[in-house]
Amino acid sequence: MRLANKVAVITGAASGMGAATARIFAREGAAVVVADILEDEGRALTEELLATGARAQFHKLDISSEADWQSLLEARPLPGDKIDILVNNAGISGSDPDLLSLDVWHRQMNINATGTFLGMRAVIPVMQRHGGGSIINLSSISGVAGQAFIHMGYNASKGAIRTMSKAAAVQFAGDGIRVNSVHP
Repeated sequence: MRLANKVAVITGAASGMGAATARIFAREGAAVVVADILEDEGRALTEELLATGARAQFHKLDISSEADWQSLLEARPLPGDKIDILVNNAGISGSDPDLLSLDVWHRQMNINATGTFLGMRAVIPVMQRHGGGSIINLSSISGVAGQAFIHMGYNASKGAIRTMSKAAAVQFAGDGIRVNSVHP
């Protein structure tokens, strides 16, 4: 069990890649905090993980809300106050028929980029207190290259995740914190 005695917070864990990540991490021994805005799905996944003998808890989390991140920290994730791994997976897609919508731009940046920053901002001090950790930020190939059918806000938000991950990796390496981005 490669993640025994580790605590992992996974955002957007109620479905898709987040749920798959939560299942794998639990199978590898991590205590998993299933963090998502989707309560029914998140609670169902948490029950599924608990039924396998895993340690898991659900926490309702809007990643773009500072108050929600503070609430997650105050909930004292399993099994105590440490967080070893943060998977910033939550986000929204980039397709919208109005490629010049300012509302879509703001929504993309707020959820995808700012939400990822708020997650790092919340857990880095916890990781520093406990001697390190690992942050995995989900970007996209759209953060590297543009597409004709995707709103520019999506490309910009995913590019921001890529660049802020590089900056955080340099800034917090001395604290034993690894920061990486992946680009499916």
